[in-house]
Amino acid sequence: MNKSKMIVSYQPIEWKGDMVKLLDQTLLPAEEVYLEITEYHEIMTAIKELKIRGAPAIGVAGAYGMVLGAMQILAKSKATFLSELHDVAIAISGTRPTARNLFWAIERMELAAVKGKNVEEIKTILLKEAKKIHNEEADATIELSKNGQELIKDGYTILTHCNTGPLATTGYGTALGIIIYAHMQGKKVQVYADETRPLLQGARLTTWELRKIGIPVTLITDSMAGYFMKKGKIDCVIVGADRIAANGDTANKIGTYSVAVLAKENRVPFYVAAPTSTFDLSLSTGARIPIEQRNQAEVTHIKGIAIAPRYVNAANPAFDVTPNKYITAIITEKGIIRKPITNRKISDKQLKLM
Repeated sequence: MNKSKMIVSYQPIEWKGDMVKLLDQTLLPAEEVYLEITEYHEIMTAIKELKIRGAPAIGVAGAYGMVLGAMQILAKSKATFLSELHDVAIAISGTRPTARNLFWAIERMELAAVKGKNVEEIKTILLKEAKKIHNEEADATIELSKNGQELIKDGYTILTHCNTGPLATTGYGTALGIIIYAHMQGKKVQVYADETRPLLQGARLTTWELRKIGIPVTLITDSMAGYFMKKGKIDCVIVGADRIAANGDTANKIGTYSVAVLAKENRVPFYVAAPTSTFDLSLSTGARIPIEQRNQAEVTHIKGIAIAPRYVNAANPAFDVTPNKYITAIITEKGIIRKPITNRKISDKQLKLM
């Protein structure tokens, strides 16, 4: 059972019989609409269009997309089935290039598939593995939140960027999960939420989740973060991550790097929270993390309404990379990786033994 049901009345993604039930996050906070998805191409569209978003939730969606894809394959032989399933895996992998959890989940699904003796057994194994990934990711955020709340003192005011709660993870959340857990422990905390341009995940989603849970939140524009740090209003910053390189460099929603630099300048602790499924130890540094480039219209328009002159050129990288020197600690479900991380690499063994 997904333990996140203990704290929220909504689920971003669920498996329902032979389909995926998915909360359309593009319509929040105005409407709470659930989609019923029966084909993997629909999952791909949902991921691309950010109807489901957040690295852990994207991984879960990718796993269920593999199940839906398998259901559509008519091949009878195991070899042909696995070949066609691999095509599905490649297609889903192409939806969003930065989030490590998506690739991690799809790799797990393909490894599970080869264990089946025949097509029907493979399909059964795939659904079982997808559900296992879902439960593990949800449980990981609960453990992560428990670990991270130790860094939060009673009375803290925390700045966060983008959305990292149950919507983004299917569990408690990563950065927001820590805040939620601290709140549940009776600590009086409040949050400053960056709006997170261009798609306003902070304004639309983080404030929506915190208000539902009852945690005081103040919405600010991205450019206000430095102002409040300099005024001494922020006790720490906690953000999530979409991919973490072996040296601790971290990719997260665009604007995170700016917040990290400001935190360093103002001596505010800067924490990154992510499950171990977000780590990509095959990449030596953050310079090798692929950065998704999204449609210019997301910058020039809001909800289809133009806010810039017609035909103006706009850049829209979805993520930036924060060098490890700006990160005070990385919080995972297995423990906390503290400084110094600058001159060493995070290993598989270290993640397993934390």
